[in-house]
Amino acid sequence: MIDPSADRAVFRQLADLLRKRITSGDLAPGASLPSELRLAQEYGLSRTSVRQAISLLRSEGLVTVQPPRGTFVRSMEPTETVTLRKGDTASARMPTPAERRELEIGEGVPVLVVFRADGSRELYAADRIRVGR
Repeated sequence: MIDPSADRAVFRQLADLLRKRITSGDLAPGASLPSELRLAQEYGLSRTSVRQAISLLRSEGLVTVQPPRGTFVRSMEPTETVTLRKGDTASARMPTPAERRELEIGEGVPVLVVFRADGSRELYAADRIRVGR
């Protein structure tokens, strides 16, 4: 449970509990996390602390936030392999709002930009790909 008197911040304690549920498979990929309000009530925390915990999990790539639908456990399995050939480069960054809509990706999911040797550019949701050579 959460110990407000512990040295570890309460939002980090909540993130630890949720992370354990995700990594153990108790919360499977695609599963919805309980709402902020429900988590706040269940653990006796403020919604601010719950938001901080979810933000931490999002930054770790464990969950995606899809307003107003909720927060969901990310799939850890890439669905496509992108091959980099000689002369190609790639970089990761956070997407623009338009790119998020176009690629249908949740908040907190980066994109991979592949710059091909021929000058073309490709954009992928980073949680759906594996990079190969």
